[in-house]
Amino acid sequence: MSLVYFKNVSKAYGNELVLENITFEIERGEFVCLVGRSGVGKTTILRLITREEKPTKGRIYFDDKDLSKLTPREIIALRRKVGMIFQDFKLLESKTAEENIIFALEVAGYPSRGIEKEVQGILKLVNLEKKAHNFPRQLSAGEKQRVALARALIHQPEIILADEPTGNLDPISVWEIVKLLLKINELGTAIILATHDKEVVNAINKRVISLESGRIIRDEKEGKYLI
Repeated sequence: MSLVYFKNVSKAYGNELVLENITFEIERGEFVCLVGRSGVGKTTILRLITREEKPTKGRIYFDDKDLSKLTPREIIALRRKVGMIFQDFKLLESKTAEENIIFALEVAGYPSRGIEKEVQGILKLVNLEKKAHNFPRQLSAGEKQRVALARALIHQPEIILADEPTGNLDPISVWEIVKLLLKINELGTAIILATHDKEVVNAINKRVISLESGRIIRDEKEGKYLI
């Protein structure tokens, strides 16, 4: 049973067709690069997985459940299974690195007991335990993205959706984030990396789904960014 399954999915905004009849599956623990130029539908696919958007046609399944049939409570449960990181970090500037991560747990309704220990473990995983009490303004772009990644991981998701996570980073920070994503994947978490960074995609040698004009034009294991 696959973790994510898109079956003949199309998505339109008004008269603009963003995705057209796409079908693919992602297995548990798989690492997939979703590539293509800006505007080809990469972010839309991620938003469909989290049920922030609904398909115009077709079906999407997560953990064998049809996302179109989820109740509001089930949508909340779905989003606990999905971690997201973005190009612009989306950290709360008034909270420290540690507090940003704790806040994610509180919003998700986790009990306060044991939270601090969990947070310390996650900060250690992303090599930021010494920056726990720093505010975002005191962190580099790469460190901010590592906080965002820690926040996404804290509720032990089944999959991480990474939407252009290296877009605002210097070359050294890019590879720090990529290595962390690979490490997290080795620990069993599935990853979808939506990116147009050819160097990263071609270096990591993972499955590549290539999009063009809202369609999948290539889906290769150990693929390359050829668009």
